[in-house]
Amino acid sequence: MTRTKRILAVLAVTTATATPAFADDPKFVYSAPPEAKDAKVVDPDAAIWTAAAEGGLVLTTGNADTTSLSAGLHASRKQGSNKLSLDAAGVYASSTTHVLNDKNGNGLIDNNGEITNVSAVTAETLGAKARYDRYLTTSNSLYAAALAGRDLPAGNTAVLGAQAGYSRQLYKTKTTEAVAELGYDYSHESHVDDSRLSIHSVRGFVGIKSTVSEGVATEASLEALTNLNHETLVTGADGSAFMDTRLHGHVAVTAKLGKALAIQTAFDVRYDNRPNALDVKPLAPGFVPEAEKLDTLLKASFIYTF
Repeated sequence: MTRTKRILAVLAVTTATATPAFADDPKFVYSAPPEAKDAKVVDPDAAIWTAAAEGGLVLTTGNADTTSLSAGLHASRKQGSNKLSLDAAGVYASSTTHVLNDKNGNGLIDNNGEITNVSAVTAETLGAKARYDRYLTTSNSLYAAALAGRDLPAGNTAVLGAQAGYSRQLYKTKTTEAVAELGYDYSHESHVDDSRLSIHSVRGFVGIKSTVSEGVATEASLEALTNLNHETLVTGADGSAFMDTRLHGHVAVTAKLGKALAIQTAFDVRYDNRPNALDVKPLAPGFVPEAEKLDTLLKASFIYTF
C-alpha cells in the first residue's frame, strides 16, 4: 500500500451482499395484551412505553474511499387493548472508485492523467411504518398501518402505502411466541424513470420469536405479497394478477450486553418477481432493463433500549 487505510467503526458494521436495497423489512411487531411482567403495573390501564435505537457507521479512506451509514428507531405505546408502534430505518452508502480513461486512444493507460476517480451513491434507502393494533382477545387482533419509503437501488424514488388485516397468535410459551397475519396491502410507487404504479395486494405473514438462553433471543419472519390488480410495467413484463409476487424474509439473533444495550446480527432477503426499471442511463429507445429480483442485507448493530 502507498497509503495507510484508516477505518473508523462507530456502533455497528453493515455489510451488504447483492444490493442493500431496503430498510423497511418485515419485523415481528405482534405483541399480546399486557400480562406477565406488565401485570405488575398497579393501574391496568396505565400506558406502557418502549423505545429502542440502533445505528452504525463505516468510513474508509486512502486506496478505498467508502461511507456506509445505517440507523433505526422503534417506539411503541400500549394501553389496555390498544397499541401504537412506529418503526423507521435508513441505509446510505457511497464509494469512490478508480476509472480508466484512455485519452490518447493507444489502448494503454500510460500516465496518471488517464486515471480518474468517480464517486457514486450505491445505496439510499429510507423507510417508516406506523401501526395500530386492536386486541380482541389474548390471541386475536386487528391491525392497520401506514408506510412510506424510498429505495433508489430498487428503482423507487418514493413509496406510500397502507395495510390492514387480522393477526392471530398461533403459539405462546414463556420462551417462544409464533403468530400469523392475513390482510390487504396497498402501495403507490414513484419510479426513477418518472413512471408510477399502484399495487393492490393480498398479504400473508408468519413470524416466530424465541429466547434460547439468558439474554439471547432469536427471531425469524416471512412476509408474502402478491398483486390483485393488473399492472402496466415499463419493463414490458407480464403484469397480470398474481404475477408481481414479493417475498420479504428476516432472521436475527440478539444478545444483551447490559441492562439497556444489546448487539444484534440480522440477515434480510427480499425477492420481487416484477422488479422496477434499473436506474441506469443513457438507454437506447425502447430498451428498459429490469433491476435485480433478489436483494440481501447482512448487518451487525448495537441496540440501545430507552
